[in-house]
Amino acid sequence: MITIYHNPRCSKSREALALLQKNGADFTIIEYLKTPPTAAELAAILIKLNIPARQLLRDKEEEYRSLQLNNLALSEQQLINTMVEHPKLIERPIVINGEHAAIGRPLSNVSAIL
Repeated sequence: MITIYHNPRCSKSREALALLQKNGADFTIIEYLKTPPTAAELAAILIKLNIPARQLLRDKEEEYRSLQLNNLALSEQQLINTMVEHPKLIERPIVINGEHAAIGRPLSNVSAIL
């Protein structure tokens, strides 16, 4: 089963959703701004993405600056907890297919795990 962490206001997220629909994939949509992942879920996603939490942060968001997330002394867990509290900071879309996951920027990342 495929899961997409989706923001309907994001064009890249809509493109990833359209790709899943076009491929006839069975998938679940999680609108992560309405239903943010837990810290444990986010940690599991990061393992599947094989990236540190910092790479999942949207550094252009106002919250990134106001929360001083450019501070390199922040731990992985602190960054995860911040994304749980402020899901707008999570890069999107995230598509998970079994043990594989991809951030849909570029969209070819999603195609690679389908």
